[in-house]
Amino acid sequence: MGILTTYRLRLARKRWRIRAFRKRRELRPVVSRVVNIRPDDLLLVSTVRNEKVRLPWFLRYYRDLGINHFLFVDNDSDDGSREYLAEQADVSVWATSAGYKRSRFGVDWVNWLLMRYGHGHWTVVVDPDEFLVYPFCDTRPLRALTDWLDASSIRSFSAMMLDMYPKGPISQHPYREGQDPLEIANWFDSGNYTMTRNAAYGNLWIQGGPRARMFFTDNPERAPALNKIPLVKWDRDYAYVSSTHMLLPRGLNLVYDEWGGEKASGCLLHAKFIDTFTQKAQEELARKQHYANSHEYRAYQEGMAASPDFWCKWSEKYINWRQLEILGLMSKGNWA
Repeated sequence: MGILTTYRLRLARKRWRIRAFRKRRELRPVVSRVVNIRPDDLLLVSTVRNEKVRLPWFLRYYRDLGINHFLFVDNDSDDGSREYLAEQADVSVWATSAGYKRSRFGVDWVNWLLMRYGHGHWTVVVDPDEFLVYPFCDTRPLRALTDWLDASSIRSFSAMMLDMYPKGPISQHPYREGQDPLEIANWFDSGNYTMTRNAAYGNLWIQGGPRARMFFTDNPERAPALNKIPLVKWDRDYAYVSSTHMLLPRGLNLVYDEWGGEKASGCLLHAKFIDTFTQKAQEELARKQHYANSHEYRAYQEGMAASPDFWCKWSEKYINWRQLEILGLMSKGNWA
């Protein structure tokens, strides 16, 4: 990479950090318990809107993994999400009614909270429908992974997003508050993925899976990106650029091995496709607060009109992380 490109990326990182600093004014503290954060705590940051039905299981799942403190941005919920989160002893909440799109789809708010509170901590950044699995997650807490990453001088950990879905139309599988959504959405595509390398940022760009084949059949290059870097040993000089798809400095994106080996990686089980999805898609399309004039949600609305079945003969039922490793969707690398 040339000197000019390096300089441009450095300027871009400075610009995103300044932007996040300015956007802090849009966040109003609802409940702040950040004084309880200890130097070695594992943190989770998330932006939510009207996710009350999902939050009980989401919190339980990540507490069980070992998250010590949660930092939420509530973007104008009216379903009780903010009030529910404010009652949780290990949660700090900020509220905002500012535009999601104008915050770069929440990235500015997340960057500010990470700059302010994440420095020196291993941080997880996920949405309320994303569940991190990693090698040995059934027997080892998240801290075991972060300790190994520290010992290996690795600062970031990637996870491919794996869209989960039920067998049969999602309307036939009602979801109740507090339920594990993977009890319903427990199938995934074991193949049908494409991968390219982003020359500027160095990250891998992954597309495919059920969203590509169901909603972007005629335009697969517009399908959502599935590459994520949700776990980072944060430094106040870092910045997410586009969701958790890529970061700056550029070296944080080099989460794969170019020399024939495999670096450890995980998956984000994306339980988006449950029976709440159709209403959520309609709401987000009406708000027009998503990327590229909400083209993704337009595709969802059109595709869901016929109550489709995501399941196909190549679908695989989720068992555990070892299954994902065998399928080549994640790797334990040299972590034994």
